[in-house]
Amino acid sequence: MSLDRKKFLQQLGILAAGATLPIDVLGEWVSHTQNDLHLPKLHHKNEPIELLLLHTNDFHSRIEPFPSNHPMAGKGGIANLATLIKQLKASHPHVLLLDCGDVFQGTPYFNFFGGQIEYQWMQNMGYHATTMGNHDFDNGIQHLANMLEKNPGIHMINCNYQLQNTPLKELVKPHKIIQIAHKKIGITGVGISPENLILERMIPGLKYQDPVIQVQKTVDYLKNVEHCDAVFVISHLGYKYDTNQIDDLKLAAQTHGITAIVGGHTHTFLEKATEVTNAKGQTVLVNQAGWGGLMLGQLRFSI
Repeated sequence: MSLDRKKFLQQLGILAAGATLPIDVLGEWVSHTQNDLHLPKLHHKNEPIELLLLHTNDFHSRIEPFPSNHPMAGKGGIANLATLIKQLKASHPHVLLLDCGDVFQGTPYFNFFGGQIEYQWMQNMGYHATTMGNHDFDNGIQHLANMLEKNPGIHMINCNYQLQNTPLKELVKPHKIIQIAHKKIGITGVGISPENLILERMIPGLKYQDPVIQVQKTVDYLKNVEHCDAVFVISHLGYKYDTNQIDDLKLAAQTHGITAIVGGHTHTFLEKATEVTNAKGQTVLVNQAGWGGLMLGQLRFSI
């Protein structure tokens, strides 16, 4: 039975509550073997599943925790983040793991290794998809293409950058569909305008397109043609601006068919996801999880 999205959220309020959890809530590294994998049972196609969406953003090459002279000393970094991700994966059979861009730039690890460590770690964690942030172009579009070619397990998606005349043409897709249990989950990505953020010489051939138009076009395809049971947007637009600049809240309000938008760019720490009324009067969730691996975004859905 299909329910109006707003009614759906009211009936399943606690399952759809979003939160960002501090990384330092857990201690030692947790190791798991293949025996920890949850093998899905056979389900009737209309039987709901509980989906746990985990998301990160603006990692900024934070391989190690913040140093002792930093206000966030000992927090962040891949060991702390991996501990929490692994524990949640071990206790939930249906997990979707997404990243919202700006994986690169911020520590000497990027200067020396160009993003290889970050991408290798993301592949080890099993990220389903990421999108590009403005800092992912800091070494140029060709460098980003080279890193994606070297790391085929990184699935980068974006629907509002025209990339036909760039090295990313075959490496970045407008959407991705994954099967979780017996449900089809659609994912699309959206990027910020490069104006005043990315030097033109770093992104020759890249054309920026209106995020609202392109996201709606892609979501319509995922819902109406591919018949996805849920559609998520990974965004690097930013959470909220007090201007006419497009942000995640405006994107949610001006579109329809989106289950949730998880984002980055503004390094926004939220205690819980924001509920936004979309263009058809339904509720869509918007969430962001700080930066530097300090928090892990979580959204729970019954689909």
